[in-house]
Amino acid sequence: MSAAFTLAKPEHLERLIALVAAFHAEEGIEQSDEDRRNAIAPLLDGIPHGIAYLMGPPRAPIGYVVITLGWSLEFGGLDAIIDEIYVRPGVRGRGIASEALLALPNALSQGGVKAVHLEVDKENQIAQKLYTRAGFKPRDNYMFMTRKL
Repeated sequence: MSAAFTLAKPEHLERLIALVAAFHAEEGIEQSDEDRRNAIAPLLDGIPHGIAYLMGPPRAPIGYVVITLGWSLEFGGLDAIIDEIYVRPGVRGRGIASEALLALPNALSQGGVKAVHLEVDKENQIAQKLYTRAGFKPRDNYMFMTRKL
Protein backbone atom coordinates (compact mmCIF):
# COMPACT_ATOMS: atom_id res chain seq x y z
CA MET A 1 0.00 0.00 0.00
CA SER A 2 1.22 3.48 -0.74
CA ALA A 3 0.48 6.22 1.74
CA ALA A 4 0.90 9.93 1.16
CA PHE A 5 3.19 11.73 3.58
CA THR A 6 2.27 15.27 4.54
CA LEU A 7 4.43 17.62 6.56
CA ALA A 8 2.29 18.33 9.63
CA LYS A 9 1.33 21.97 10.13
CA PRO A 10 -0.51 23.81 12.92
CA GLU A 11 -3.89 23.05 11.34
CA HIS A 12 -3.15 19.32 11.82
CA LEU A 13 -2.55 19.61 15.58
CA GLU A 14 -5.78 18.00 16.82
CA ARG A 15 -5.50 15.05 14.40
CA LEU A 16 -1.88 14.47 15.37
CA ILE A 17 -2.66 14.71 19.09
CA ALA A 18 -5.31 12.00 18.69
CA LEU A 19 -2.85 9.70 16.91
CA VAL A 20 -0.10 10.31 19.47
CA ALA A 21 -2.55 9.67 22.31
CA ALA A 22 -3.55 6.36 20.69
CA PHE A 23 0.11 5.33 20.31
CA HIS A 24 0.92 6.34 23.88
CA ALA A 25 -2.06 4.38 25.20
CA GLU A 26 -0.95 1.33 23.23
CA GLU A 27 2.62 1.61 24.54
CA GLY A 28 1.69 2.50 28.12
CA ILE A 29 3.29 5.96 27.89
CA GLU A 30 1.73 8.26 30.46
CA GLN A 31 1.51 11.90 29.45
CA SER A 32 -1.08 14.57 30.11
CA ASP A 33 -2.98 16.04 27.18
CA GLU A 34 -1.41 19.42 27.96
CA ASP A 35 2.14 17.99 27.92
CA ARG A 36 1.37 16.14 24.68
CA ARG A 37 0.08 19.35 23.08
CA ASN A 38 3.12 21.31 24.33
CA ALA A 39 5.47 18.70 22.84
CA ILE A 40 3.77 18.54 19.45
CA ALA A 41 2.81 22.16 18.73
CA PRO A 42 6.37 23.54 18.32
CA LEU A 43 7.13 20.86 15.72
CA LEU A 44 4.15 22.02 13.68
CA ASP A 45 5.15 25.66 14.11
CA GLY A 46 8.52 24.99 12.46
CA ILE A 47 11.10 24.75 15.25
CA PRO A 48 14.43 23.55 13.80
CA HIS A 49 14.72 20.58 16.18
CA GLY A 50 12.35 18.21 14.43
CA ILE A 51 9.47 17.55 12.09
CA ALA A 52 6.28 15.53 12.04
CA TYR A 53 4.66 13.85 9.07
CA LEU A 54 1.14 12.56 8.77
CA MET A 55 0.62 9.33 6.86
CA GLY A 56 -2.41 9.04 4.63
CA PRO A 57 -4.89 11.79 3.88
CA PRO A 58 -4.31 14.85 6.12
CA ARG A 59 -8.03 15.08 6.93
CA ALA A 60 -8.11 11.47 8.15
CA PRO A 61 -4.51 10.36 8.77
CA ILE A 62 -3.73 6.71 9.39
CA GLY A 63 -0.43 7.32 11.16
CA TYR A 64 2.45 9.62 11.81
CA VAL A 65 6.20 9.80 12.19
CA VAL A 66 8.15 12.30 14.28
CA ILE A 67 11.81 12.94 13.54
CA THR A 68 14.09 14.91 15.82
CA LEU A 69 17.40 16.40 14.74
CA GLY A 70 20.75 16.54 16.48
CA TRP A 71 24.47 16.66 15.82
CA SER A 72 26.93 13.77 15.94
CA LEU A 73 30.70 13.95 15.85
CA GLU A 74 30.85 10.18 15.37
CA PHE A 75 28.63 10.27 12.28
CA GLY A 76 30.09 13.48 10.90
CA GLY A 77 27.34 16.03 11.36
CA LEU A 78 23.58 16.27 11.39
CA ASP A 79 21.78 13.17 12.61
CA ALA A 80 18.15 12.28 13.16
CA ILE A 81 16.15 10.11 15.52
CA ILE A 82 12.85 8.60 14.51
CA ASP A 83 11.27 9.48 17.82
CA GLU A 84 7.89 7.89 17.14
CA ILE A 85 6.31 6.06 14.26
CA TYR A 86 2.73 4.86 14.45
CA VAL A 87 0.19 3.31 12.11
CA ARG A 88 -3.39 2.71 13.23
CA PRO A 89 -3.96 -0.98 14.10
CA GLY A 90 -6.69 -1.40 11.46
CA VAL A 91 -4.29 -0.64 8.60
CA ARG A 92 -1.10 -2.26 9.87
CA GLY A 93 0.57 -4.94 7.81
CA ARG A 94 0.02 -3.13 4.50
CA GLY A 95 3.55 -1.77 4.12
CA ILE A 96 2.87 1.78 5.29
CA ALA A 97 5.53 1.84 8.03
CA SER A 98 7.99 0.07 5.72
CA GLU A 99 7.39 2.71 3.07
CA ALA A 100 8.07 5.47 5.60
CA LEU A 101 11.20 3.80 6.94
CA LEU A 102 12.60 3.40 3.43
CA ALA A 103 11.62 6.84 2.08
CA LEU A 104 12.50 9.05 5.04
CA PRO A 105 16.23 8.21 5.30
CA ASN A 106 16.62 8.95 1.59
CA ALA A 107 14.86 12.30 1.97
CA LEU A 108 16.80 13.14 5.13
CA SER A 109 20.13 12.38 3.49
CA GLN A 110 19.29 14.91 0.77
CA GLY A 111 18.91 17.44 3.60
CA GLY A 112 22.38 16.68 4.92
CA VAL A 113 21.53 14.09 7.59
CA LYS A 114 24.40 11.62 8.03
CA ALA A 115 22.70 8.97 10.19
CA VAL A 116 19.19 8.03 11.32
CA HIS A 117 18.61 6.29 14.64
CA LEU A 118 15.60 4.76 16.36
CA GLU A 119 14.83 2.97 19.58
CA VAL A 120 12.95 -0.31 19.87
CA ASP A 121 11.68 -2.38 22.76
CA LYS A 122 13.92 -5.44 23.17
CA GLU A 123 10.80 -7.63 23.37
CA ASN A 124 9.09 -6.24 20.26
CA GLN A 125 10.18 -8.77 17.65
CA ILE A 126 7.70 -7.51 15.02
CA ALA A 127 9.12 -3.97 15.16
CA GLN A 128 12.68 -5.28 15.14
CA LYS A 129 12.00 -7.25 11.95
CA LEU A 130 10.42 -4.18 10.35
CA TYR A 131 13.39 -1.99 11.25
CA THR A 132 15.91 -4.60 10.10
CA ARG A 133 14.16 -4.90 6.71
CA ALA A 134 14.44 -1.11 6.42
CA GLY A 135 18.21 -1.26 6.95
CA PHE A 136 18.50 -0.41 10.64
CA LYS A 137 21.00 -2.44 12.66
CA PRO A 138 21.61 -2.78 16.38
CA ARG A 139 24.89 -1.32 17.53
CA ASP A 140 26.89 -3.82 19.52
CA ASN A 141 27.81 -2.60 23.00
CA TYR A 142 25.58 0.49 22.72
CA MET A 143 22.19 1.34 24.17
CA PHE A 144 20.19 4.50 24.68
CA MET A 145 20.30 5.74 28.25
CA THR A 146 17.99 8.45 29.57
CA ARG A 147 17.99 10.96 32.37
CA LYS A 148 14.66 12.72 32.64
CA LEU A 149 14.92 16.39 33.61
